Formats: sequence, structure tokens, C-alpha cells
Amino acid sequence: MSDSERSLMERKMIRKVDFRLLTMTILMYILNYLDRNNIASAKLAGMQTDLRLHGNQYETAVSILFVGYILMQVPSNLLLNKLGKPSIYLPSCMVAWGIVSTATAATTTFGGLLVCRLLLGIIEAAYFPGCLYLLSCWYTRKELVKRTALLYSGSIISGAFSGLFAAGITQNLDGARGLSAWRWLFIIEGCMTITVAIIACFIIPDLPRTTPWLNDQEKKLAVWRLEADIGEDDWVDSNHQSFVTGAKAAFFDYKVWLLLGSVYGSTSAGSITTFFPAVMKGLGKGTVETLLLTTPPYLIGAVMLLINAWHADKTGERYLHITLPSVLAIASFILGVSTTSFAPRYVAMCFVVGSVYSGYVVCLGYISNVIPRPADKRAAAIAMINCISNACSIYTSYFYPDSDAPRYTKAFCINIGMLAMSLCFATILRIALGRENKRLDREDGANLENPVRNSRFRYLL
Repeated sequence: MSDSERSLMERKMIRKVDFRLLTMTILMYILNYLDRNNIASAKLAGMQTDLRLHGNQYETAVSILFVGYILMQVPSNLLLNKLGKPSIYLPSCMVAWGIVSTATAATTTFGGLLVCRLLLGIIEAAYFPGCLYLLSCWYTRKELVKRTALLYSGSIISGAFSGLFAAGITQNLDGARGLSAWRWLFIIEGCMTITVAIIACFIIPDLPRTTPWLNDQEKKLAVWRLEADIGEDDWVDSNHQSFVTGAKAAFFDYKVWLLLGSVYGSTSAGSITTFFPAVMKGLGKGTVETLLLTTPPYLIGAVMLLINAWHADKTGERYLHITLPSVLAIASFILGVSTTSFAPRYVAMCFVVGSVYSGYVVCLGYISNVIPRPADKRAAAIAMINCISNACSIYTSYFYPDSDAPRYTKAFCINIGMLAMSLCFATILRIALGRENKRLDREDGANLENPVRNSRFRYLL
């Protein structure tokens, strides 16, 4: 094909994949985040009273989800890579977590709540790292951050809808058919999840070589463009994928650990979203008003996140797009902890969500830029970084006790420190990758006469 013919086919193919893959995974992630974090709205809607939770039992119920979430991410991603059938695997997991979320409405004790939350974490572990891996199988390095941001905007949008949704249920369904508002919250959102999961089975693509609704020429083009971007082939078939080899290769690559340090601090600071309604309650408004006030910060956050990711992909620059949002997040937390006055604290909260997650999302997309091949190593690296970084959610759940309201000084100060740690790791990674690029330059200079050994691949900085 001529360059113009190939370019035209590539644009058509990418539009087709975008429409199916991004539309469906964003909707699924909205529901994923709703089902995970609706416990915060349920607390305000009376769950704590009905289940007679006391002491730090609520915090434990929040924390236990991440135990299951951490344990299953790496095995799940390696299994997804081995099977090569995301269109079956991801929706099946979604049906399962929708059932567990719906069943949470039937809990009457603290123990029952713990079991539901643990199961929810185990099953939901498949989704986000699985989606990150699926995106990396379809998009080139300079396309990936923007798509990762669009996917992650689902979690931000869910935060906006969560408050509106919970406010509507609290006002209109409390006591309906003898059920409390928080029980209706789990029932309605769980049923929505199951319905969308069934539809997703027919829409989500598999991998470039195994997607039935692409013709042979489009499949070859989808594979070729990724190989041209990296200089090495990607997923071939299940027989070429190894659980042990992929996990071992990721574990012993120092770049994975530097990426982990860069992601970890943002993940820790982002734990504020799990307790966002409680933090916003410190502004002194009623329950319904508080739930409504949580919406603008998430909408602002979604816009900030998408703009930062779009610019990162346009310029190909990564370091500043990771670090500058973290600097803004630190400033926002400092403002938030310095006052309890409505206006300045609300402004701080409006910028906290967007600034924390703007750098975080670029860093997530950066994983596949830095660890592009082989496919099993990339799958393990994505899951390992997401898994270990979410370990902080086990203990950050205890940073927001009711006794610290309304200022939450301890939590905000820890968040500032963790973001500073991320800045340090991102800087070390930038220096290390710069040196790797110089090494590749030297090797290519020495192999000008040998095009087979000459590599055009360079790390994005």
C-alpha cells in the first residue's frame, strides 16, 4: 500500500476501535468505580447506623476491599494475556462484581459487609489493570496516554455522578418497600452493572490478532503499526505467553520500581476520593447539599485530566506532565489544611482531584511506554505497579477518622509528603531513561553498517 492508502485505512481502523473499545470501557469503569466507592455515600445515607458500626469498623470495611484487589491483579492480568479474550474475560468479571455489589444491600452485620467488600475487591481487581493492558495492545506510545486518560475519566465522572445519584436516592427512595436509602443504592447500581456487562460482551474487542470484527487487512495493519512503533512484535498467540517469564522479567527491571514509586504517592494522595463526601461534610452543609457539592470538583478534575493527557500525547513529553500536576496538588492540600472557611477550602478541593489524577494518569500510560515488550512482561508490569500502589489504600482508610473532622490535618499532611515522594521518583526515572537513550544512541552509532542491529526505539521523556 502507498503511504496515503495506509494512512487512510489506519485512521478508519482506529476510529472503529476507539468507538467500540473506549466507549464501552469508560462506561464500565464508571460503574466499576461507583460499585467500589458507593460505600462512602452509603455511610451518609444511614448504613453506619443500620449496621451498628462503631470504632474503626467502617474504615476496616473500606480497607478490606483493597486486600482482595491487591492479591488478584497480577494473576488476573497474566491470565488475561494468556487467554487473549478480553471481550469474554472482562465482562464476565463485571457480571460477578455486579452480583456482589447488589448482594451488599442484604447485609445486616459488620461481618457480612466485610465478606462482600473482600469479594468485591477480588473480582474488581481484573478490570482496571486489564483495561490498561488492553489499551496498550491497540495504541502506539504517542496515542496511549490520551486513551488512558479517557478511560480514567470514567472514575472521575463516576465521582460526579455518585453524589448526584446518592442525593436522588436519599431524597426519594429512603424507606421505599421498607428498605433504607443505602440499600437501594447498592441494588440499583449493582443491577446497572450487570446489564452493561452483558452488552459489553458484544462490543469490546479482543487483541489485534483475535478480534473477529476486523478484516484480515485491518488485523495485519493493527499488528504492523505497533511493531513499527516499538521495533518488536507484540502478542502472537497464547502459546507464546508465560506467567512465570513475564512476572520475573517485570520484577527484575529497575524501571518498573521507579515507575511504581512515581505512581505510589499519587495513589496514596488520591485515597481522599474514597472519603470525599466525609471531607466535604466539613464545609458545614446538610447531607444532600454535601453530596451535591462533591460533583463540581470531579467535573473540574475530568477536564484537567483530559487536557494534561492530550498535551502529553501531542508533545510526546512525559516528565513535566507527571510532575507539574503533583506540585499543584501539593499546593491545594496546603490550602485545604490551612483553613476550614468554605470558599478557600472548597476551591482547594476543586483542584485536588484534578491535580492528583492528571499526573497519575500520564504515569499509568507511561508504564506501557517504558515497558513496551514483550507482552507478558508488560501485562505483569502494569498489574504489579497498579497492585502494589493500591496497597496504600489498605492503611490510608484509617487516615480519615471522624475524630479528625473537619480539617483532617494528619491525612492532608501525609498526602503532601507522598506527592513529594512521587516527584523524587519521577525525577530519578527521567534521569535514568535519559541515560538509556544516550546508550542506545551510542549503540546505533556503532552499528550504522548493520541495520538489523540498528534500533530506532527511544524512551519518551
